[in-house]
Amino acid sequence: MPPDLLVLSASSGENLALAERFAVAARARGMGAEVLDLTTLSLPLYNPRTHAEAGLPAAVGSLSETLGAAPRWVICAPEYNGSLPPVLTSAIAWLSVQGENFRSLFNGRPMAIATHSGGPGVEVLAVLRIQLAHLGAHVVGRQLSCSRQNPAKDSSIDDIVHRLQRMDLIQP
Repeated sequence: MPPDLLVLSASSGENLALAERFAVAARARGMGAEVLDLTTLSLPLYNPRTHAEAGLPAAVGSLSETLGAAPRWVICAPEYNGSLPPVLTSAIAWLSVQGENFRSLFNGRPMAIATHSGGPGVEVLAVLRIQLAHLGAHVVGRQLSCSRQNPAKDSSIDDIVHRLQRMDLIQP
């Protein structure tokens, strides 16, 4: 059975730990929750030449199925040079070339965004919000930015999960 909430981590460090905290909070609310560590996937860096020569990696299909089965997502991503981490950008790029209907993964899907970054992380959250909204997602207004100097509060994580729990996937 697919989880009620899929929490994606775009790093194997602090954002993975943050993703686990979101999953724990969801389970405490009676939701099924799973964490997907994007750094463990066998996805090469997206390159149109690689795509033209080698086709779609098998991991894209399974990633698409996993994402499509979960009605709600949280994305935990560190800030890389004022933007998205390459593993997340590449995964979205691969998903976008799998077929005409790739936007169905995002359209109407409730999502929340969070970051654990060395600085405030406001740029990654802004860029991610813009990209997800462009793809049709319903991004929760509240977002989470934390760092070593400003650790995430359990109450903030729980509030974001609660907001997601009250939202439903809008079917076309």
